[in-house]
Order: sequence, then structure tokens, then C-alpha cells
Amino acid sequence: MDKTLGYLREILSNYTEEHSMGRHIFHKLEKNEYNSEGSFVRGLNFEEIEFLNEILPKEIQYAKDEQDEKRAYELNEVFELLF
Repeated sequence: MDKTLGYLREILSNYTEEHSMGRHIFHKLEKNEYNSEGSFVRGLNFEEIEFLNEILPKEIQYAKDEQDEKRAYELNEVFELLF
């Protein structure tokens, strides 16, 4: 799995219990073999994109607060592709 998508899957695991969309996207990442974050984003529908647009800024900020610049950078890669 692409390293960027690995970070995304890891943060989505925090959204699988209380958020059906988080669970859905998490399983989508597990089930499909995406070779890049671009191929993953191209396969998203509007609702999935909306959910990621909601959680990614918070998760990117959290990574920055924890001084995990690599994680912040990788998650930002996905966030930028959503537009």
C-alpha cells in the first residue's frame, strides 16, 4: 500500500466506530489495492470526499501539533487532491 494511504488508513481507524462513512472509507482502503493517492481519490464519491474534507484538516493540525511533519505532509497530499 502507498505510504500516504497507509497514514490515511491509520487515521480513519479512529473514525470507524462512531462514523459509518469513516468505516466505509476504511474498508474501501483495505479491500482495494490503490497504487497511489491519486487513484484512491479518483474513486471517491461526493459523500466520501465531504467526510475527508471534514476530518483531514483536524488530523493534519494534530500531526503538526505533535511535530510529526512527515504525517502532516502525507495527509496534506490527500487533502490537496480532494479539490
